[in-house]
Amino acid sequence: MDRCRAYRIHNDDNSIAGRIEDVSVAGIGRGEVLFRTAYSSVNFKDALAATGAGGRIIRNYPLTGGIDAAGTVISSNDARYKAGDEIICTSYDMGVAHDGGFSEICRVPADWVVPLPQGLTLFDAMALGTAGYTAGLAVELLELNGLAPNNGKVLVNGATGGVASLVIDMLAANGYGITAVTGKAAEHDFLRKLGATEILDRKAIDYGSRPLEKPLWAAAFDSVGGEQLGWLTRTLAPQGLIASFGNAGGIELKTTVLPFILRGLRLIGVDSVNTPMPLRRRVWARLAGDLKPRHLADIAQTITLEELPAYFQRMLKGEIRGRAVVRIS
Repeated sequence: MDRCRAYRIHNDDNSIAGRIEDVSVAGIGRGEVLFRTAYSSVNFKDALAATGAGGRIIRNYPLTGGIDAAGTVISSNDARYKAGDEIICTSYDMGVAHDGGFSEICRVPADWVVPLPQGLTLFDAMALGTAGYTAGLAVELLELNGLAPNNGKVLVNGATGGVASLVIDMLAANGYGITAVTGKAAEHDFLRKLGATEILDRKAIDYGSRPLEKPLWAAAFDSVGGEQLGWLTRTLAPQGLIASFGNAGGIELKTTVLPFILRGLRLIGVDSVNTPMPLRRRVWARLAGDLKPRHLADIAQTITLEELPAYFQRMLKGEIRGRAVVRIS
């Protein structure tokens, strides 16, 4: 195959938009591993990058979008991979400074590649994608800091989002008691099906104003940031843990040092882009094992390259739940 279809993002006179184009395979990306893409997925970062809503996330235009891809190796100049191997490639510079996964063919550096773990299909891998990897990494990091089911209730904020919904499914399967926070009343049944034992209406929460509020949670997973993350710092129990991996509610954090020095709070940032490869492979192995979500079929829907623009707009408006897998080949 000399040419293939790809969703290319352009910046024409500071107007950022994407479209499907016929591109030369020889000009796709850089690196040692060439593979045929089976599936990609849609992340909030993809929507921001493809529409310009998040500023200039993409560092050079035009560029093929998509920070995730899974497929089958066509050829490799690295001995670790051979034709026919099924692989995953997420984050790093994919879809930001390097041609991404919204393409029938991808070329990437071998050091970015993760072999598909036994227990996952290529579809599963993209139903998880960066969102699932972030969820698994967040659980891994908090467990390394003492998170355990018998510590107390765990709060998941922004609960219908891609990462948060996967966190709920993973935690519930491992015996955690989960309180989900959402502003979407119509999604309560969905969250209960995933495993939430309690649901709070975001719009009805009294966030308080004291430096320390009543301790309520042993841990929290936050995809929102802003005012709600500040509230979480004030309501965590002693030795509480927070995993922070999103900013849908803003990038500002208003709190004090008191939760940190009087309750021993640990606020842990979850960076899914530059994870060292040994940890990355460990998390993917867990995603195929003890952290594999039980409800991927409910969390994920399948769309096509042609449906990307409409899906981006719905995502930016907060109208989606769960994950979208993009069928490429």
